[in-house]
Amino acid sequence: MSHSKPDTVSAVLARGRLGIPSVVFFVIAAAAPLTVIAGGATTGYAVTGVTGIPVAYLLVAAVLALFAVGYVAMSRRIVNAGAFYTYVTRGLGRPAGVGAAMVALLAYNAMQIGLYGGAGAVTAAFLNDRYGWQLTWWICALAVWAVVTILGVARIDLNGRVLAVVLLAECVAALTFDAIMITHPADGQVSFDTLAPTHVFAAGIGAALVTAITGFVGFEGTVVFSEETKDPRRTVARATYIAVAVTGLLYGLSAWAMSVATGPDRIVDAARTDGTDLLFNLVSPYLSQSVITVARILFITSLFAALLSFHHTVARYLFALGRERVLPALFGRTSRRTGAPKIGSLVQSGLAFAVLVGYALAGADPIVHLFFWITVTGGLGVLILMTLTSAAVIGFFARTTHTEGAWRSAVAPAAATIALGGILTVTLREFATLLGVKPDSPLRWAFPAAYAVAALLGIAWALTLRATNPHVYAAIGLGADSDTGTLRHPDLIRQPA
Repeated sequence: MSHSKPDTVSAVLARGRLGIPSVVFFVIAAAAPLTVIAGGATTGYAVTGVTGIPVAYLLVAAVLALFAVGYVAMSRRIVNAGAFYTYVTRGLGRPAGVGAAMVALLAYNAMQIGLYGGAGAVTAAFLNDRYGWQLTWWICALAVWAVVTILGVARIDLNGRVLAVVLLAECVAALTFDAIMITHPADGQVSFDTLAPTHVFAAGIGAALVTAITGFVGFEGTVVFSEETKDPRRTVARATYIAVAVTGLLYGLSAWAMSVATGPDRIVDAARTDGTDLLFNLVSPYLSQSVITVARILFITSLFAALLSFHHTVARYLFALGRERVLPALFGRTSRRTGAPKIGSLVQSGLAFAVLVGYALAGADPIVHLFFWITVTGGLGVLILMTLTSAAVIGFFARTTHTEGAWRSAVAPAAATIALGGILTVTLREFATLLGVKPDSPLRWAFPAAYAVAALLGIAWALTLRATNPHVYAAIGLGADSDTGTLRHPDLIRQPA
């Protein structure tokens, strides 16, 4: 009697399929460079009224590079798809770790699902303007959803190749546009006013930093793919630093180039008038219509690439939590054929489908209510996680025998915690402005409060596990070792309760 093999296996992701380039493609694609440049930078100018947006991008890149020092130091010792969840667990204790896991699931789902609003609306507008197709945003969003759903359960290296093509095309387009804008300056003279360091101390720089940091969300995902890399300890570190450097320099350069083309004293008004069309309007006099059309298509594929990358991030968080039985064990199963976290991927797709249908039935604005509000809220969640993780790095190395040195284990993480905590404080203070609502709007606190609720539920669940299922509780943060529940690694012996 023959038995068919099950289509899922337990506890293991596909090993050795990703090198440094593939991981870089995944995380920079999540940051969606062309979307940030065309949408984020122009929105930053328009909403904040600050001309120092280029400086804000460069300053945020410096803060995140500082954050990466401790983050990467932990990645050399801990290889786990749980990323923030695992690091907070190992540094601040299991209850805090499970609380962080719930925040991460909420934040990355918000980023991923919110992007469907932008992708659907932009695609529908493009098809209508270019071909006269009268399609609704949600039809286009569901078409993109179907592709993401299929690729979500495919081999991870196939996804890496798809993202590589999209991302390289995005970067070529952005750099080409930058060159055109810089070589065609307003009033015939290239101005460096928006790059002046004095902008760091200007009024409104806090809001500019908040706007800028949302453009980097996704770079921290290098650790999420660590179990699937060929050499985790080397790949994650290099990919993280490359991602921060490339995105920071590209954003700063592009935001500055736009101010050169309009003139630094006119960039805010131009951004408020043209919105996301500003970038394309500035270069259209010097390029053929076909090139502009290709660029607009790349704007759409930029959103698609970010959707796909965040989908993989959510699926791997669900996998990590299922493998450790924090969530039902079903989530900790992977496809026998592709090695992808099949159940987590399908559940994320199902959640996204339900939200899209809900927004369509409600007749909500896909740009304001889905794309803008929800992704801004997702960015807030990732900022919370980065701040917690920096503090966790200090806690981890304080209890662990190591050779990382004071800079990597304490000084840089402490500085990053202070800097990120400052940006987080400003974000909460400016959240009404970021959402575009009145200061007394209940939404100002409703969205941030969702993270407090998620964290408290996670902490409560961890304490429940400690009381009712100590074997599962003891395995929290162990990753692939969670199946046995053993404490084999020296680092785990001193893990906080």
